[in-house]
Amino acid sequence: MTNNVMFVFPGQGAQYRGMGSDLVAEFDAAREVYRRASDVLDYDLETLSFTDPDSQLDLTRFTQPALLTHEVACLEAFRSLAGDRLLPVVMAGHSLGEYTALVAAGALQLEQAVDLVRRRGELMGEFGRGSMLATTLNLENARALADNHYCGIGGCNLPEQTVIAGEDADLERLTVELKEHHPRKRAIPLKTEGAFHTYLMINAAQQFRHVLQETEFAPARLPVLSNYTGRPHEPDSASIRSRLFFQLFNPVRWIGSMNTAMDMGVDTIIEFGGGIGKGETPAEMRPNLESIVKKALKWRNHEAEYRPAINVETIKAAAQA
Repeated sequence: MTNNVMFVFPGQGAQYRGMGSDLVAEFDAAREVYRRASDVLDYDLETLSFTDPDSQLDLTRFTQPALLTHEVACLEAFRSLAGDRLLPVVMAGHSLGEYTALVAAGALQLEQAVDLVRRRGELMGEFGRGSMLATTLNLENARALADNHYCGIGGCNLPEQTVIAGEDADLERLTVELKEHHPRKRAIPLKTEGAFHTYLMINAAQQFRHVLQETEFAPARLPVLSNYTGRPHEPDSASIRSRLFFQLFNPVRWIGSMNTAMDMGVDTIIEFGGGIGKGETPAEMRPNLESIVKKALKWRNHEAEYRPAINVETIKAAAQA
């Protein structure tokens, strides 16, 4: 019997044209989520997400509300099937996904979260520059390399998967040194508009602080793990605001969050929303976080079942398991 369920939500890079189109055709709950989100925005979120006629989905200001909405729609579709049978004991989201986790835990209303990530995405796109590389370096080697080239650490996903981010010219020089000194290590460019979660986001964070200060967070119904600390958010609004502020220009501590969840005895992990791959339909996409979640479990020798809930087929399977 499942006792300790964790819900997880991916971040930017998990968006794709067509996401959510299968959900609204199948679930009333998903249609309602898209209606509510579109009412907050000044554009039709279904058109953007399903067909992306103007090729805007990969622009940060559009990516973030579209992806958060897809994640919430997947969650609500799942809840409509599972009811109270699979309730989580903890939630976590990778970067943007942290906002979805706060919605899922009741700390934010959907409309609040859509407006927050709309402004967050606008500011990150406006002030952002540079790019990001996912490397197979450990943190020590990645930091030494980043320091040599005025880059920063954007994420600590696994003990040997560290994201480095910086100005494009600096990253080019860094890549040359990486190939020379770490020839067996890989560096994969990420689909972002800037060097997120590094010092290059400080100006965006300063502007976003004012947006956060206007937002009232309710006490979460269960623990939501902070990207900034890898530990649960404290219940008061001021603490949540500060952690989301610091998240913008500090590394995503995903391995820290996974360690916290494993220490809590999590035995089932369900991922909601987004998708990656070269498929052309939601059914063909793969879950974004599956690889790093399973590798984190293996690294700790921790047994837990992983279930995707990212399209109609996987949502039905996850809810019935």
